[in-house]
Amino acid sequence: MENISIIDNSKTQTPETQTLVTPKIAVEMLKKGNERFLKNKQLIRKLDRQVAETAKGQFPFAVILSCIDSRVPAELVFDQGIGDIFNVCVAGNFVNEDILGSMEFACELAGVKLVVVMGHTSCGAVKGACDSAQLGNLTQLLDKIMPAVNATKTADNEDRSSKNLNFVNRVAEKNVELTIEDIYAKSPILYDMYNQGKIDVVSAMYDVASGKVEFLEKAEK
Repeated sequence: MENISIIDNSKTQTPETQTLVTPKIAVEMLKKGNERFLKNKQLIRKLDRQVAETAKGQFPFAVILSCIDSRVPAELVFDQGIGDIFNVCVAGNFVNEDILGSMEFACELAGVKLVVVMGHTSCGAVKGACDSAQLGNLTQLLDKIMPAVNATKTADNEDRSSKNLNFVNRVAEKNVELTIEDIYAKSPILYDMYNQGKIDVVSAMYDVASGKVEFLEKAEK
């Protein structure tokens, strides 16, 4: 494990501290942040000072793709401050051209070292996909989660609807896995950076009942 003590995560990220962060250190910074969140021992930050310090530039260390769900605020659950992470939020935490472009900006141009795709338990978007919900533009959005629904196996006669929360959570985890596959397949820029060791791409699941983030086993490229 790399030494994360070289980064004072209570202070605003600078070009110098961003350079010190490796993909592995970035993961550890998020893990430590979630541990602090769970223990209610968040770092003391002067947010007004961070606003001023980031006014002319930003040097985040991670970009986090998560669901729009109000129970999953990334800065809070990872105990990060202003200028630490990029947030990308969409119901069902999938990628499209716009989201991939945002990630490419974060990594290639803004110096981010880590991409996190984070799903969560009891996901409403996943429940809607499991139930084949139909509602305006939401219908097309949920279609993007259907590959995960179809790829999630169940036992004979097991309920595949939103009533089966275990199934819903397994679909949410599969959806994270497929999203990472989409990142590799649809973004040559991110895929090349990953292969060169400039960034890492990791998967995670957030438990809305406990507040704990579990980083999943490394997805194969």
